[in-house]
Amino acid sequence: MTVRLVIVDDHPVVRDGLRGMFVEQADLEIVGEAGDGERGLAVAERERPDVVLTDLRMPGLAGAEFIRLLAERVPSARVLVLTTYDGDDNVLPAVAAGAIGYLLKDSPREEVFRAVRAAAVGETVLSPAVAARVLNQVRAPAPAELTEREHTVLGLVARGSTNKEAAAALFISETTVKTHLAHIYAKLGVSDRAAAVATAFSRGLLP
Repeated sequence: MTVRLVIVDDHPVVRDGLRGMFVEQADLEIVGEAGDGERGLAVAERERPDVVLTDLRMPGLAGAEFIRLLAERVPSARVLVLTTYDGDDNVLPAVAAGAIGYLLKDSPREEVFRAVRAAAVGETVLSPAVAARVLNQVRAPAPAELTEREHTVLGLVARGSTNKEAAAALFISETTVKTHLAHIYAKLGVSDRAAAVATAFSRGLLP
């Protein structure tokens, strides 16, 4: 079985390096590549690969949103993340969005080859550091539920609203918005807006 692969990474040097690696593997064939998520989607829709090997942080469409759209448009393609970022705000949203694997760019090439082959047949592959983070998330105690108002505030924050804008939209004071955010941070176990949004997405609290 030949695994058909698309590479999505905004660094040409990385794409060149990966191409050089995979050319040595008779059963792994690169059928397309792209430097951002928009082009990656187009290439994947055209080529219908078995695996899409992608970075997370790229200009324009990237990260969990790219993975979600890819799952919608090319559901047969397995998404394998290859990145330098292993923080919870990167790992958890990517896995929640549908990535079947998550490797770091310092992984040995043989590990990358094995991961691509495993992803192609539907097996989950996580680097040790990433696996530990996912396991910790699973083992974490059930979070307290957000109130309806807290959920609304979080939704506004996720869409980019400032405290002032959220207050105006809900006809409440900025102080009240800050209080709601403090409660949200405590319930989600985070310390800032970005982490709150990422965690909420990973737990399915936001669409």
